[in-house]
This record gives sequence, structure tokens and C-alpha cells, in this order.
Amino acid sequence: MAVRLSLTKELRQALGGAGAEVVRGMQAEVSLAWRGARCGYPCRNGPSRSFTLALPSTSAPFGLTFVSDIDPRASIDILTLRHCYQSNSHSSNMKGIQLKEYVKGPEDLKVLDLPTPEPKPNEYLIAIHASGTNFFDLLQIRGKYQHQPPFPWVAGSEFSGVVLKAPTSLPGGKTPKFKEGDKVFGAGQGAYATHIVSTEEKLKGMPEGWSFEDAAGVFVTAPTSYAGLVVRAGIKKGDWVLVHAAAGGVGLAAVQIAKAFGATVVATAGSPHKLDVARSFGADYTVSYRDADWPEQVKKLTPKGRGVDIVYDPVGLIAQSMKCTAWNGRLLVIGFAAGDIEKMATNRILLKNVSVVGLHWGAYAIHEPEMQDVVWDGIFKLVKEGKYRGTAFTDQEYVGLESVPAALKALGGRNSWGKVVVKVPQSGGSKI
Repeated sequence: MAVRLSLTKELRQALGGAGAEVVRGMQAEVSLAWRGARCGYPCRNGPSRSFTLALPSTSAPFGLTFVSDIDPRASIDILTLRHCYQSNSHSSNMKGIQLKEYVKGPEDLKVLDLPTPEPKPNEYLIAIHASGTNFFDLLQIRGKYQHQPPFPWVAGSEFSGVVLKAPTSLPGGKTPKFKEGDKVFGAGQGAYATHIVSTEEKLKGMPEGWSFEDAAGVFVTAPTSYAGLVVRAGIKKGDWVLVHAAAGGVGLAAVQIAKAFGATVVATAGSPHKLDVARSFGADYTVSYRDADWPEQVKKLTPKGRGVDIVYDPVGLIAQSMKCTAWNGRLLVIGFAAGDIEKMATNRILLKNVSVVGLHWGAYAIHEPEMQDVVWDGIFKLVKEGKYRGTAFTDQEYVGLESVPAALKALGGRNSWGKVVVKVPQSGGSKI
């Protein structure tokens, strides 16, 4: 008796549920038990079989057919499939964008054949399926970022993918949180590659139902916005929040988090399309910062023209934002995407009784490591409640490491919104 599974419903269910993702070219471990089979040669251990198969890497439709080699009349009693990455068949080479010297711009980046990194006993080996882009990547490849690794180094810092190998030894005999085949996202130097090694504290499990593309853009933006608004600015229900560059990666994260806490959000952006994007993620009002009178427009939107309670600024607009900040307002300095470090008269801070606070999320790992779990617990709670979703740029697709230069140009040219993410196809079954 032949039993066939199609690529759609049955195969997805066999792989773990109707929403399971079938990765073409992946390795799948099959466990099979037959009902009504005569146990004889070549069956050695009873009427069950376990073997590994490689799903086709082509885009053509396919299915799987199982026939008992013990008794053609038998029917399937138990059939399970799961992702399997064979540890005894790994390629020593990976693809990556390595720099041996600083470059003028993204157009000078090249994809090279490189040795696959060998994980230390406390590290995971990850097959990267998507890489997120960040402004500091543009600075780093030019030698203008505050953290410059020694040459040679692989560019990129944010990723999502699948665990190929788990740690063999963790401090205190701790059991690894993730196992082979688990989907994870994280941050670490070398994300513009097909493989990366990472320690456990730099990894998070992918939320159920999320794509690799959405997950690749979360590790930097979501905690930056959550820690800024919740931990530093003390956002509460009823606050009015002004989010600058609201269609950017951290901006869209801030819009969603502010709405989740019951705030009214005024979003600024530089084009009608980006203002539409901000509204689609929950912004209540939008204002173009290209209008010279944007501070007055923002102020008029608030009750009795009192101004906003919180300004979320990743751009460098604190001085102008003072014009539309309420008494007891909080000015949150996130970054300086405009490229200039602002100077302002401090008497204005006194006159409005406002607080100016900064947020350096990366430094929490050094100074307040206990806050990391608090922030991530808060983010995952919002995800579970359906109040936070991925912010991957979807107007254009970037597929393959060769498209990283184009993705970085789109990011640097302000022609994108959200997180610009590069899909990283894995050739064949992702192996170590």
C-alpha cells in the first residue's frame, strides 16, 4: 500500500502542524511504523523504519511516497518527520562578506568562500536564513563606527536561522536552551554569511508563526524601543508620544509599543508613503517633518495644545521637539541618524520642567545585565498578545548575500521603511 503526502496540508502537518514551514532542500528525519506488516528480511528490528531524506531544492511541486518493503499490503501506523541536520556530513566552506580593509561604500563589498566557523564548546553553530541591516553596518564597513573588529572580519550583525549544533559544555553544567533544528534569532559580528557562531545570551527563540525575515530585524530594534519607552521614559496609559522617523526600524517598534501601553502616538516621517506605513502600524496621527512648522502641527494635535509627554528621537531633533513638549515632558535620546550631534540651551529644559534621558541598549549587557530578561519578557508578552509584529521592509525583496550592497544602499538612501532584511538561501540541506 503506497501512502503519498503532498507538499501542502499533509506534509506540513507531518512536519509539526498546519502552519509548519517546509524548507526546500532541508534534511528531514523520518520515523515510520507499519500496521499489518510481516516482519522478515530486510526488517531487522520489527516493523518500523527510521531514515533521513533530503527534500528537493527545486521550486517545482513535490510530494513524498512511502511503500512498505516488508509487505506491500501494509498501511502506515505511525509516521513522523522532523528537521534533521546531520552532524557527520558538513561542508568546510561557507559564503560570507569578509573585509580585509575598509571600503568606501556597500558597492565594494564582495561575497567570498570562507571556512565555516567552528563553534567553541559553549557556542551554537547557526545556519543563517535571513540577515538584518543596520545603519551602524554602513559606518563599520567604512571604519567610522565606535566598535571596529580587527581585520579580517565578516560584516553584518543581526540574523535569524536554524541551530545546526548546540553547545557541548555550558557553565555550571547548564543544559542548552536550544537544540539542533530550533529556529532562533540574534545578534553578533558576522551576520552577512551563511553560517555564524553565537553564545546563548545573544540568541532568542523565534516567535511562533514568524518568518525568518521578520525575526532577523527584531534583536536590535525591539529592545531599544521597549527599554527606551518603558524603562527610561516610564510610558503609561494616556500619554501622548511623538515618534520621530516612525517608519524606520526602531520607529515602527516604538509606535507599536507605545500603542500597546495605551498611549496616543503622533508619528513623523519624510514622505507620504512612510506616513502611511506608520499609520498601518498603529500611529494615531502623522506629520511630515519636512514641513517647517511641524512642531506647531504636533502641538495643535494634543489636548488644549499642551504638547506631547514623551519624545522618542532616533534622529537628532531634540531642540526642535522642545517646542511641542508638555510640562513635565520626557525627551528620549535614541540616536543621531541625521548625522549631527545637537547642542541646545539648557535653560529650556528648566523652563518646561522636562527630563532629557538617553538610551544605550547595548551597554545594558555590561552595566545592568539583569534588565535584559525583563525587557525581552515584556516584548514576548506583547508578541503573544498580538500587539507587536515584525517590521521587515516588503516593498522590495533582497535575496542572497550578493544583494547585501543593494540592501545597504536602500537603507542608507532612506528609500526604505522598517527593517531592510536579506534572505540567505541555504544550498541543499543545511549541514554542518
